[in-house]
Amino acid sequence: MQPTERPRNPRFGSGPTAKRPGWQLSALANAALGRSHRAALGKGRLAEVLTRSRRLLGLPDDYRIGILPASDTGAFEAAMWSLLGARGVDLLAWESFGEGWASDAQKQLKLTDLRVLTAPYGGLSDLAAVDPARDVVFTWNGTTSGVRVPDGDWIADDRAGLTLCDATSAAFAMALPWPKLDVVTYSWQKVLGGEAQHGVLILSPRAVERLEAYKPAWPMPKIFRLTSGGKLIEGIFKGETINTPSMLAVEDALDGLRWAEGLGGLAALIERTEANARVVADWVAATAWVDFLAERPETRSPTSICLKIVDPVVQALPAERQASLIKDLVRRLEEEQVAFDIAGYRDAPPGLRLWAGATVEASDLAALLPWLDWAFAEAKLQLS
Repeated sequence: MQPTERPRNPRFGSGPTAKRPGWQLSALANAALGRSHRAALGKGRLAEVLTRSRRLLGLPDDYRIGILPASDTGAFEAAMWSLLGARGVDLLAWESFGEGWASDAQKQLKLTDLRVLTAPYGGLSDLAAVDPARDVVFTWNGTTSGVRVPDGDWIADDRAGLTLCDATSAAFAMALPWPKLDVVTYSWQKVLGGEAQHGVLILSPRAVERLEAYKPAWPMPKIFRLTSGGKLIEGIFKGETINTPSMLAVEDALDGLRWAEGLGGLAALIERTEANARVVADWVAATAWVDFLAERPETRSPTSICLKIVDPVVQALPAERQASLIKDLVRRLEEEQVAFDIAGYRDAPPGLRLWAGATVEASDLAALLPWLDWAFAEAKLQLS
């Protein structure tokens, strides 16, 4: 039977994600529109984002945090182009974004001393194989596979290399061990539900030391330049962005940060995320046709929850027919306006992907799950 209760907010897509509960357009009324981002007002707003983000994340005092163009991709590319090549690199790739960083390291930067440690979707690269004498590049949370690193214990405290961590779907939702991380990037359109465009770059003192001592062999695009005259461009970390930012997006980021502070800070964001993940986990445990794509419970993402169809009838189908079933299932949910944008990532195995970050209400996820059962049953009927 078709369920009767519907989620109040059907936005379960993994980026851009749902706005915070209670968000309205009026939250942006004080945006510094039509003003220069270099004027005191605009620069002050950008600096406030950095100050509030630093406090909410619990960054060490000697870590720098700045805003860069082009979302998390721009921030992480700037880090790769600026820092890699000084020593050998271990790059971990177990889903599409890690594969993208590997492709850039191989084909664009053409690193000669590069090891790519891969794993199939659902698995995790061999963390024990990482050499602390080398730089390591990895995603903390694989958004397109629903697989995350379980902790930072595999990162050596006395490492010689740098750790470059793409944490875009982990920041504000998972406890990140800052002393283990030298470079961290994320974007606003994930855990806090902000508008896209900007990326955030966090640097440890060791990363700054590398930036000021090492000059890459390749030409550096302007938006990737983090140093001038061999010194860090400090303005980036004081609200002086490299290109013209959207002050509307900046105001939205501030709104999300204030909301998070009002909840109780990082601990409250993590608790909301984990509570959401438990709602889905309980349903998966009781549901025969679906399972997590992540192979091991300790590596399951609590934000980008990726699910695979394990119904034997569906599993026996060719991949293209499985993909067609998923498309049919997702279409039904969108037509009923109970779930938007929950198909698995295009490069991942056919399946579903639910965002369960802190801006999602657990009650909405609970209301959605019976609809997934209904839509799967209806889509499966079309196979006969």
